[in-house]
Amino acid sequence: MIQTENLCKQFDDFLAVDGVSLEVKSGEVLALLGPNGAGKTTTLRMLTSVLRPTSGWARVAGYDVLTQAERVRASVGILTEQHGLYGRMSAVEYLDFFGQVYRMTTDQRRQRADELLDQFSLSNERKRKIGEYSKGMRQKLALARALLHNPPVLLMDEPTSAMDPESARLVRDAIQGLRSAQRAIIVCTHNLAEAEELADNIAIIHRGRIIINGDVEELKIRLLGVPQFELRLGVVKDEFSPALPDGATLTDRGPDWFRYRTATPAESNPLIIQSLVGMGLPVVGLHEVPRSLEKVYLQAVSAADGDEPSQGTKSPIRQAGEPHRGR
Repeated sequence: MIQTENLCKQFDDFLAVDGVSLEVKSGEVLALLGPNGAGKTTTLRMLTSVLRPTSGWARVAGYDVLTQAERVRASVGILTEQHGLYGRMSAVEYLDFFGQVYRMTTDQRRQRADELLDQFSLSNERKRKIGEYSKGMRQKLALARALLHNPPVLLMDEPTSAMDPESARLVRDAIQGLRSAQRAIIVCTHNLAEAEELADNIAIIHRGRIIINGDVEELKIRLLGVPQFELRLGVVKDEFSPALPDGATLTDRGPDWFRYRTATPAESNPLIIQSLVGMGLPVVGLHEVPRSLEKVYLQAVSAADGDEPSQGTKSPIRQAGEPHRGR
């Protein structure tokens, strides 16, 4: 549904996007992460045919962003940080205006506006001037506009920015509900917990390049090592040293707990529990030690900058100068 190959954008002597290759299939959500100025927004603008690529190519919903720009724009719903809302209009007038831009019939515009205003809890504010809306209300209305023509591709830049927790949850639930076999979504966000919740795949862009790309669990293993587990006992055993099966490595321990790493938890964990129970030691808890997307992000950016990888990294990421091919 979204495909780019060696996509580049140069402004005078500044290379804002440098050889970006991505692929987002129908039914997938891709989180595009990176610091300010990394090239996220420029990439989205090329995908909407607002900016012409300097080199490379991109297709959106099967249409070329250069030669079929009008088809691309008709196929995309875009939510940007700068909403472009018209403060003197009411929400109903605003959605009706954009429905006409998308050449929707009067009945289609009315039905779709009613559905979206109700979905985002704006029905009671439908005739209020947008200039009187709060930041969160404006964000929800901008998202409603992006969804108005039911596009097969959604591009969202900070979709829950400036929202209260309740409104942010409503928007995240809406994005989850928008997954379908006929739709692909890219979300740019600085909220890494949000990215981990929403996305099937993560791509980190740094200085205009995709430095790493994959699903969250795959990236955690690549950058942070194999999973770590913590097991707690119902008794205190001073100087206790558990016997671990092949493939499991002790990383830390206390009088009634220990931690270990294993690449095959489905095999190792039952053997460890059986061993402890056989020794008459009660097991009261076993869980995987959480590993956040934030650690993955910081590790990837650090490695791209040439810093030493942190402890636990098993596989170095692609070096910034090496070619990249999207998944």
